[in-house]
Amino acid sequence: MSGAGAGEGSPARVRYEKRDRVAYVTIDRPKVLNAMDLRTHEELGCIWDDVEADDDVRVVVLTGAGDRSFCVGQDLRERAELNRFGAEPTTFGSHGQPGWPRLTERFHFSKPIVARVNGWALGGGLELALACDIIVAAEHAVFALPEVLRGLVPGAGGAFRLARQLPLKAAMGYLLTGRRFTAATALQLGLVNEVVPAERLDECVREWTDDLLRAAPLAVRAVKEATMRSLHMTIEQAMATRFEWEQRRMYSRDAVEGPRAFIQGCEPVWFGR
Repeated sequence: MSGAGAGEGSPARVRYEKRDRVAYVTIDRPKVLNAMDLRTHEELGCIWDDVEADDDVRVVVLTGAGDRSFCVGQDLRERAELNRFGAEPTTFGSHGQPGWPRLTERFHFSKPIVARVNGWALGGGLELALACDIIVAAEHAVFALPEVLRGLVPGAGGAFRLARQLPLKAAMGYLLTGRRFTAATALQLGLVNEVVPAERLDECVREWTDDLLRAAPLAVRAVKEATMRSLHMTIEQAMATRFEWEQRRMYSRDAVEGPRAFIQGCEPVWFGR
């Protein structure tokens, strides 16, 4: 399936395929290191809508085309041209822009997303990865939020997510200087789940997707929602909150199927309802 939102006769910016209950979303602009222009955001917005609506899709893999770059963020050539014609300046968030709400602002996106980082993850590219649930990186991956070096801010949530996902001093060091850090450093800081040689990247991603597919889909969505929504609650508040996907899980066939399969010594068959 080609990228959504492509104009007639114009190549898609994003490749979108569904195989075996996994959606593969690939930013496909390798000549510009998978930089995102407004058309890319528009296509991605349609794809996220489709993924969320398709009950057959249980896991998403997000990556960039080629072996050099996951995504280097905003297409600055386009941004400079927009500035020249008097476009509104950018700031935090993308309300009113193509593709809104973008992944970085889909705070209730229910399905797990694995970021397959195969090179540069800079600016908005790192912000995309930070919005994913699991990050698997090739050894040659490099990360940074260099916006301050261009007179910009990491407006797609990078300033907020990095400070929550790293120790504060480490996050501030990278945010205020735009310094780059390696995959090995990202792993040491707990920002990524696994770092592997480039030739093992697809195998490692497949291991993660296989494990996610082995789990009950409603339980996965319930755990994701409860975890993300409760980050700034006290444990007491979190335990007293009624989460939407947990309400669905607790009364589902899957909640009965798991214990039944365990007692009978067989693999569960998940219904997703």
